Amino acid sequence: MSTQNFSYTFKTSKFPEGVFNILINPKKWWIGLHNEIITGNSEKLNDEFTFSAGNGAHNSLQKLVEIIPNQKITWEVVDSNLTFLKIPNEWTGTKITFEISKEQNQTKVTFTHNGLTPQFECFEGCSNAWTEYLENLEKALK
Repeated sequence: MSTQNFSYTFKTSKFPEGVFNILINPKKWWIGLHNEIITGNSEKLNDEFTFSAGNGAHNSLQKLVEIIPNQKITWEVVDSNLTFLKIPNEWTGTKITFEISKEQNQTKVTFTHNGLTPQFECFEGCSNAWTEYLENLEKALK
C-alpha cells in the first residue's frame, strides 16, 4: 500500500510504566548510531526537543502534542532540515508516535512515524535508520 506510514512493533517482558519512562526521553533510545545530539525537554505536553544527527545532516525540532501516561506518546515534527534531501523540510508536519499496551503477560510497543510514507524521498533511508534505532531499543528492553 503506497500510503503506508512507517511502523515497527515489538513485545517486551518489561512493564508498561518502565517502557513509557524510557520512551518519553529520546536521550535513552534515539542515540548511538549517527553522532546524535538531543537538546531540550520531551516529557510534558508542549515540551520541545531538537534532534541532530549525521554531523548536522539531519536536524529536527519535535513538540510533545499528546501524552497518555504508560499508553501513548506523540511528538509532532514542527521543523526539519534534512540536508541530504531535495526537500529538506520533508519531515515537518509528520508525527512520531509510540503506543504501549498489555498483551497477556507482555508489553506491546508500536512505533509509527505518521507521514513518513513511500512517497517521501527519505522513506528508504529514514525507515532503515528508524529500524536500527528500534532494534536497539527492543534489545535493550529484553
